[in-house]
Amino acid sequence: MSRIGKKPITILNGVTVDVKGNEVTVKGSKGTLTRTFVPEMKITVEDGHVKVERPNDEKRNKSLHGLTRTLINNMIVGVTEGYEKTLEINGVGYKAAKQGKKLNLSLGYSHPVVFNDPDGIETQVPDERTIIVKGIDKEKVGQYAAEIRGMRGPEPYKGKGIKYKDEHIIRKVGKTGKK
Repeated sequence: MSRIGKKPITILNGVTVDVKGNEVTVKGSKGTLTRTFVPEMKITVEDGHVKVERPNDEKRNKSLHGLTRTLINNMIVGVTEGYEKTLEINGVGYKAAKQGKKLNLSLGYSHPVVFNDPDGIETQVPDERTIIVKGIDKEKVGQYAAEIRGMRGPEPYKGKGIKYKDEHIIRKVGKTGKK
């Protein structure tokens, strides 16, 4: 039995969970999320808890059991607290600026890199070396942050580029001259 999958999910105050077949809709103070899950998983709401059950012990169903439960839990956390990723920019002349719903990045290329914030995602630039990506959908927040980071990932010699705030870059030693 999946240890994660068998745990019931507590529905917090101010959150409503509607289950119609294999479609789950979660409404909270920050917004609404809807997701369709595989039809094999049985999702029920009872006594202020969401429970996920699997039909049998096939390998695929075992894998999907814990995943389904975690995705529903992420939806509930997202509509109550939201998710946030912080990116740091390192390098001479590298900087970020915000203009309306556009994120302008100067990353050492011959042209500025411009990102348009997708629906449900908000970016903030408290200073020119920090980008904060916020939203209620954990998957979209992570994907958008990864796309921004992918424009100039951190390099191992000087550490220049865009990295996550809590990411540790393994540094390499540069060349040594012959004597």
